[in-house]
Amino acid sequence: MNRCPITYELCGMDKYSEKGLRMIAPKLTYLNDLPYTAVELRQEAANRAKKLSIQGVQPKLSAAISIVDQEFKIVDQFGTYIIKPQNDLFPQLPENEDVTMRMAKVFGLEVPFHGMLYGKDGSLSYFIKRFDRYGKGSKFATEDFAQLTGNARDTKYRFTMEKLIPVLDEYCSFPAIEKADFFKRILFCYFTGNEDMHLKNFSLITKNGKTTLTPVYDFLNSTIAIKNAEEEIALTLKGKKSNLSAADFIDYYAKERLQLNDKTVSVILEKMQQVFPKWKELIEISFLSTEMKVKYLNLLESRLAMFK
Repeated sequence: MNRCPITYELCGMDKYSEKGLRMIAPKLTYLNDLPYTAVELRQEAANRAKKLSIQGVQPKLSAAISIVDQEFKIVDQFGTYIIKPQNDLFPQLPENEDVTMRMAKVFGLEVPFHGMLYGKDGSLSYFIKRFDRYGKGSKFATEDFAQLTGNARDTKYRFTMEKLIPVLDEYCSFPAIEKADFFKRILFCYFTGNEDMHLKNFSLITKNGKTTLTPVYDFLNSTIAIKNAEEEIALTLKGKKSNLSAADFIDYYAKERLQLNDKTVSVILEKMQQVFPKWKELIEISFLSTEMKVKYLNLLESRLAMFK
């Protein structure tokens, strides 16, 4: 019995569920495998890197769905999806990112449509719909926090969590709302072992004259992907990147620095406790290996225990 890599539903002997196919496109009745192996996808990403606007450590490709051919096509322009193949250095990143993004949605964060696709070698690649595109070639104004703070790719880790707050105050249409959302993201990343949330992984988007945080992206458990991870966050909080406490997040960052009131913080913490069983369920039915599932659950449980 197969599980659909788009919906996590059981789908018999089929690779994808009908619901999963309709989520990609209402008229899609079948989905062919990506005509590449994982190695070939990484090579394609390297070959096309200079032509694309998407960058980062993980190999990425721009893609569009073809209803006629019932498959995703790798493109250089006007792509509406980003595809990330298996990484040759870090195991199971597509499976890791996919389940983590599902967990983020359960927590109430805005998550773009995403899932996984099979390649011709049976490997899974992660896909996510671009939130900055509309129409053909039209883009919403989007800037990451590195751009907004005058930093470059090579300085994206040289910043502090405290210095992110003035960015929200200066650019967001309703800073108080975005600060609560931002705290949810920071907390979620800590619980899910994401110690790579640098300046380029936070962005603002302007739509219909309103500037807000973008939907979340690049959320994955990097702690279980990296051997002997030493840090817990990418940007310093209270002058440190590890040995963080619940008080550092709640009393210091949320209440003192972000100026969130007690009720707002309590609602966020209560939501976290409520969705924890669903997080566990998602990890257990995910496409991660048994070993990775155990590591993920152990980290999640240990960090949740700190906040009880």
